[in-house]
Amino acid sequence: MNSILKAFSPTAIRGADYSAPDIFKVLLITWFALLVIFNLFPQIDQEISAHFFTREACNVGVSLREVCGHFPYRQEFTLQVLRTLFLRLPYIAAFVLLWKLIDCYGHFGATFDAERARRLKIALGSLIAGPIVLVNFILKDHWGRPRPFSTTDFGGALDFVPAGSTAGKCLSNCSFVSGEAAGAGWLLCLLFIMPRASRRALFLPLATISLLAPALRLAFGAHYLSDVILGWLSSFVVFAGILALTDSPQREKKLKIE
Repeated sequence: MNSILKAFSPTAIRGADYSAPDIFKVLLITWFALLVIFNLFPQIDQEISAHFFTREACNVGVSLREVCGHFPYRQEFTLQVLRTLFLRLPYIAAFVLLWKLIDCYGHFGATFDAERARRLKIALGSLIAGPIVLVNFILKDHWGRPRPFSTTDFGGALDFVPAGSTAGKCLSNCSFVSGEAAGAGWLLCLLFIMPRASRRALFLPLATISLLAPALRLAFGAHYLSDVILGWLSSFVVFAGILALTDSPQREKKLKIE
């Protein structure tokens, strides 16, 4: 994540030209490469989640094989409030963008800003296609990976399965991948539709939220490291893909970021 953030920082991207299709290909390959790594080395997920889990003595009569304990950060009120805020922020932002898009189409002729409308549609389209459809309606409901707190490793009843596996017994709203991490990643993608003067001021706040939201899901035992990284990165893949698809033949096929 940090390397990607550095690549998107105002200093790194100022004055650079990037081909949207090339960015999409690199991000997509990176996503699948990370998936393969996490699938081949599932202990990464297990060991990272174990750092946030506190073991406790089991009650009398509990099987010796059963693990007892909890994820303490899950019980922190302040962190729960932050989590609720981060969960809703993408949709608050989407409402603002939709309002701006409607306002944009209220102008005609010379006052209509076609490029502004295009960027707003890309942002809204990537939210719908990425965090909403791909993540929440497809991956989370059909891959069946149990959340950490639902597995036998951390006091639950379901078996652990590695990232990408469809062998899990979770029935709905499962762990692979994190919807909130995807929403947080999408928030950072909004830098691409903002005026140049706003990018420098908003980069650090957006980057902080974009990283902290997935970190909370990891600390709560709600997702594995692979879930939050792949969920977060998926929004960049979708955003770049839609950006590449919407480049018109008449437009120079470059994403110029000043």
